[in-house]
Amino acid sequence: MTARLLPDDEAGRASAIEVLRAGGLVAMPTDTVYGVGVALDAEDGLPRLFAAKDRPLDRAIVLLVADIEQAASVGVLSGAARLLAERFWPGGLTLVLPQVPGARLPAVLTAGAATIGVRLPDHESPRALARALGPLPVTSANLSGWPDARDATEVLAQLGAHIDLVLDGGPARGGTPSTVVDCSGDRPRILRSGAIAPDGLLATLDAAGFAHETDG
Repeated sequence: MTARLLPDDEAGRASAIEVLRAGGLVAMPTDTVYGVGVALDAEDGLPRLFAAKDRPLDRAIVLLVADIEQAASVGVLSGAARLLAERFWPGGLTLVLPQVPGARLPAVLTAGAATIGVRLPDHESPRALARALGPLPVTSANLSGWPDARDATEVLAQLGAHIDLVLDGGPARGGTPSTVVDCSGDRPRILRSGAIAPDGLLATLDAAGFAHETDG
């Protein structure tokens, strides 16, 4: 069976929330490329998400959140991490944070690590879903190793037989991945350069007096 295709509007998002609550997989537009997600508490949801993408189990999945405080419910926001979140969210910045004690995130989500990647996207669709369901595990809506899906047609071509619903929000805004900053230690460290320029991140930390890994 091929996934249902609905407009990314209020009614479509309401249907997507129902599908996610029932343990289904939903693809949606984001501020970068299309993503596919599952409810964090869905029984067997994460294994199904990995299987749909043919994604190796040793690759962690990021949580998309509705706001900064939702991020703080799963990851410990140090002063530096909160500064970066307040300055660059919503947007293309993923923060790697220590898990909140007692968060009990599934090991398959984090590839067994004690940290979790969190992002507040600059797109209302994933934020609306996370607002209704809590932090949402989302990964790119493509088969592992294949090109990123830039619109709903490309999502259906790659994943249509393996997921339940696609929200069609038109072409994705851009394919630049998020910048990833590890804030799990004493000094923030840029793991991947992407949508947010490293110079701006480091200048923000410097202005606030936070040491980082590029310091001598």
